[in-house]
Amino acid sequence: MLRVRCLRGGSRGAEAAHLIGAMLGRSVAGWVQRTFQSTSSAAAAAQRQAAEEEPVTEPIHQECPVCSYNEWDPLEEVIVGRAENAHVPPFTVEVKANTYEKYWPFYQKHGGQSFPADHLKKAFAEIEEMCNILRHEGVVVKRPEPIDWSVEYKTPDFTSTGMYAAMPRDILMVVGNEIIEAPMAWRARFFEYRAYRPLIKEYFRKGAKWTTAPKPTMADDLYDQDYPIRTVEDRHKLAAQGKFVTTEHEPCFDAADFIRAGRDLFVQRSQVTNYMGIEWMRRHLAPDYKVHIISFKDPNPMHIDATFNIIGPGLVLSNPDRPCRQIDMFKKAGWTVVKPPTPLIPDDHPLWMSSKWLSMNVLMLDEKRVLVDANEGTIHKMFENLGIKTIKVNIRHANSLGGGFHCWTTDVRRRGNLESYFH
Repeated sequence: MLRVRCLRGGSRGAEAAHLIGAMLGRSVAGWVQRTFQSTSSAAAAAQRQAAEEEPVTEPIHQECPVCSYNEWDPLEEVIVGRAENAHVPPFTVEVKANTYEKYWPFYQKHGGQSFPADHLKKAFAEIEEMCNILRHEGVVVKRPEPIDWSVEYKTPDFTSTGMYAAMPRDILMVVGNEIIEAPMAWRARFFEYRAYRPLIKEYFRKGAKWTTAPKPTMADDLYDQDYPIRTVEDRHKLAAQGKFVTTEHEPCFDAADFIRAGRDLFVQRSQVTNYMGIEWMRRHLAPDYKVHIISFKDPNPMHIDATFNIIGPGLVLSNPDRPCRQIDMFKKAGWTVVKPPTPLIPDDHPLWMSSKWLSMNVLMLDEKRVLVDANEGTIHKMFENLGIKTIKVNIRHANSLGGGFHCWTTDVRRRGNLESYFH
């Protein structure tokens, strides 16, 4: 059998064909040349087709559409989550550890099913209005794909249904021109990244960096199956002892346990973010960024932005019910620490996945504009005293799904530069 290797690239291919022709005669040479030409034409056609389907085979020389270093530079583009098809997660040990006892019967009854339809309808309308307001303020709004979260899936380690694509802050973090996909820690959120992949691929094709953190197996060993939860007092004791439902079996973290201030990021060890996950982030971002671990007197730590929300250079909202144990280091650095007022949300309003302190879970449009709950009059006054204009939006029903304005969004692009704010 005669084997011929044809090389792409005009002159080399022609030389190869000429050499073979000289050796084997004109008839074979003609066959080789025709084969080479046919192969080259097919390859060229395939390349043209691939270029049409995937326009970015080389870096595009244009301004990167992804760039954000902190929580307060002027916001230009944002991802806003979706309430559609949101499902109650199955009542597994990691979900139980992150929810309040009074809602456990709700999870036991509705786990794997849709959240109440009337409530979802109202949440959907609120988020659509929030998107309209953001656009009115000059912000480009992007949305994840709608997905059927009722579909059951199975891995070698567990079976679950999905949850939602409501809280992009939990799964996506932008650091500079890089989008980082968090690995997550709830089994119901294992495949949540799929709703955001079309957007991420679009950003990647336009020049953004794209990193996916190591995906945990979420096998039983990642969770303390005997995690003792009975009362709030139990939770306080366990958190103070550094005991959480997630173990150190493998890295896991939710992006919402990190908050950015230029070259410094602050993170808490929580029920969904373990030290291995924090260490992965620390090594990944070094040496350009420093990752600082801070902690709080919190019986149920999960996501930092309703406990410690940085809203400006050297300006932070610190939850008075969950004091930061390292607050002195911020004061020594010259930061202003503001304690937000007690939330006004009524006790009978369902908050299946969060606390009332979503009132401080705000989104800064820039240093002087903030998206804030329309019902929280006392926090409006607090911002006014700080010289910050409040843009009031009602997302009370959307709050029930587990997040405020910061949770419901991920800022893709803010106009600003990388600076140090923590010395």
